[in-house]
Amino acid sequence: MSLKDKSIVVTGGSRGLGLGIVEALVDHGAKVTVVARGAEALSAAADRLAVATIAADVTDEAAAHRIVGDIRPDILILNAGTTPHMDRLDRLSWQDFSVAWDTDVRAGLYWIQAALKLPLKPGSRVLVGSSGAAVGGSQMSGGYAGAKRMLWFMTKYANGVAQDDKLGIRFQAIVPRMMILGTGIGDTAAGAYAGAMGITPEAFVARFGAPMPPRAYGDRVIAVLEDKRFDEGVVFGLNGDDGVTVMEGAAA
Repeated sequence: MSLKDKSIVVTGGSRGLGLGIVEALVDHGAKVTVVARGAEALSAAADRLAVATIAADVTDEAAAHRIVGDIRPDILILNAGTTPHMDRLDRLSWQDFSVAWDTDVRAGLYWIQAALKLPLKPGSRVLVGSSGAAVGGSQMSGGYAGAKRMLWFMTKYANGVAQDDKLGIRFQAIVPRMMILGTGIGDTAAGAYAGAMGITPEAFVARFGAPMPPRAYGDRVIAVLEDKRFDEGVVFGLNGDDGVTVMEGAAA
């Protein structure tokens, strides 16, 4: 799929991994709309990258349906997520434990439903951001790993609905397989684990292999969208050493 002149909406695209995705999309000629809450970061992205911006809370159901309906993007990238509260399981309140469920999963549900109910036109793609924590857990981040695995499941469920209703929309999950500094969430998580081990965050993330800063992550997302090898897969792992790997192919 060529991305030139494609209409693409990126949630949480004003900073961190989302901004890396937006930078890569702009360089490939896409027409990008960034959705986020922070007015200052949105303004900075608009000024530097000449993208359209919308200030909205991704957990606002009405906003999700309105934005998807108004723009009708060719590609919808659900990247927005909250930073988990990092601590041992025995020290977490329910509010701290469930923050990713209240934000990431809720937003995922509303935006996926918007894509299905509108619906987006045949041939559209929806990329759902998950996490490597969804594979092996993340013992200091409460319900974060489970929330990211739920988004993985929801991607598969959405494909089932799209197939049943013959919508021609593909839903795919993207899974960064390493912690990435400079992203807020990555800094918080790496700092917590590094502190518990008595090492620096830089030493901790080095254990994952070659670095994958936000822009390099964006380039790997571009590969998922443009490389025909990834047209039919459902879940993709992204890291610094291997690039893009298929974690789950299309259902038979």
